Amino acid sequence: MTSSIPPNVIGRRVLCNGDYGTVLFVGSVPPTTGVWLGVEWDNPQRGKHNGSHEGIQYFKCRHLSGGSFIRPNKANFGVDFLSAVREKYGLNEDQEDPESRTETSIVIGRRTVQTIGFDSIKEKQKQLNNMSDISVDECAVSEAGQEEEIKRTCPNIRRINLSKNLLSSWNEVVNIACQLEHLEILNVSKNKMKFPSTSLPSSRAFCNLKVLALNQTGVTWTEVLLCATGWPALEELYLASNEISLLERPIDTLHNLKWLNLSDNQLTDGNQLHLIADLPRLETLILSNNAISSIHFPDAGFGCKTSKFPSLTHLGVKCNRIVEWSVINELDKLQNLHSLDCRNNPLMETDKNMETVKQLLIAKIGQLNFLNKSAIFPEERRGAELDYRKKYGIDWLKAGGNQDPNKNNPSEEFLSAHPRFQILCEKYGVPEDGELKKEQPFSLKNQLLALTFKCPDKPDQKPIEKKLPDSMTVQKVKGLLYRLLKIPGSKLKLSYESSKMKGKEFELDNDLKPLQFYSIENEDCILVRW
Repeated sequence: MTSSIPPNVIGRRVLCNGDYGTVLFVGSVPPTTGVWLGVEWDNPQRGKHNGSHEGIQYFKCRHLSGGSFIRPNKANFGVDFLSAVREKYGLNEDQEDPESRTETSIVIGRRTVQTIGFDSIKEKQKQLNNMSDISVDECAVSEAGQEEEIKRTCPNIRRINLSKNLLSSWNEVVNIACQLEHLEILNVSKNKMKFPSTSLPSSRAFCNLKVLALNQTGVTWTEVLLCATGWPALEELYLASNEISLLERPIDTLHNLKWLNLSDNQLTDGNQLHLIADLPRLETLILSNNAISSIHFPDAGFGCKTSKFPSLTHLGVKCNRIVEWSVINELDKLQNLHSLDCRNNPLMETDKNMETVKQLLIAKIGQLNFLNKSAIFPEERRGAELDYRKKYGIDWLKAGGNQDPNKNNPSEEFLSAHPRFQILCEKYGVPEDGELKKEQPFSLKNQLLALTFKCPDKPDQKPIEKKLPDSMTVQKVKGLLYRLLKIPGSKLKLSYESSKMKGKEFELDNDLKPLQFYSIENEDCILVRW
């Protein structure tokens, strides 16, 4: 059976009955005869032991039951890249298509020779030569194959999916890529590979590579940086599910990186982010499903912008451990943050009303255009900011705030908790006494708004005065108006005029939102048109 064992078998990836594993031992296992392979399986449930047999440790596993012995003839050591491509796309030269069978004659010396299938073979070779997109995921690819064969056969490949194969080392990936000078997108996720531990020699293997996926490969951030010197044009890097817990500062590398996905790793310390905060072109950073609880930018004070992450426009921190509003205050320091996904953090449960939490997030981060995958419209931002200004107005006064600019001196503690409050006062004016929200015992009376309905395009229609709960949706208001005016709700267009901002009109553009969403108050006027 030893004839079926490839050289350098230790560390090789194998496939057996649908299970993937890594060879950690080859040799005899007394009292049995013959050669055995000791394999650590990716799925520990496939194993039987920790690499020991009858008290002798032959190899070590990370999991107590992650290993087992198999005979070499049970192990699939994989195929070369081109064999997998030909098999996947039905381009094997020895697999003749009966419908394309041709028979011709050629003269070789003085003999006439009948040739069968030459046209078919040429056509298949032409197809390989013209291919730009190749997907050989789960095809047991383990090596590049004969030197320069890929370059001769399919030199125009630009995009390759090599996920979930039997690639054992990064060097084998380099051996494939160095033959493809036009390669732009490469996915080698779900290949548990050995990566280099020292700097790599100069190579043009990835000189045009723009997108690289290394999810579930076991790579560390240190190994990424060692390899990244060979990725001068890289713009997108995917490193999900690699148990990465520590970062390092990139030096003379990743200058063109725009998208970095570090989701499903083991990052816990927000200060680690400072090590990648100087990437000059990074626009999107995905940190979902880690254990981050704090983020801090000490180079910037209250209401100021940080120099870190200068190009970052989208941040994904979904499913982390963020519980403090101070983290949101810190995110407002980012110069260009326009999109934030922070779903499934403890912070989102600080108020029973999810809409209230959303309003606070919008008010606290001034430049956001998208929150948790939803667009933020101008009226929504205005309502959130006005409500925030009212909600914390009393705290502002208690902390030294004053409607007289000469006496306005809120404490550092207040400014730390509400760094945008002063900006909102400049934008909308300081809150007046009648606007400040005071805690009131719940009663229906306290929740009713005295509103006046006017029809500006219908001068003969008399104003209607009603008291409505602030929780009433725009849709239900239209239903009420249908009963009063006999105009179908689908034809009605509503807006309102604040009693404190005469002459300025604000559209009620979402039927599902309650009146309180638009910060409508007592004595405001609802304008009705159809």
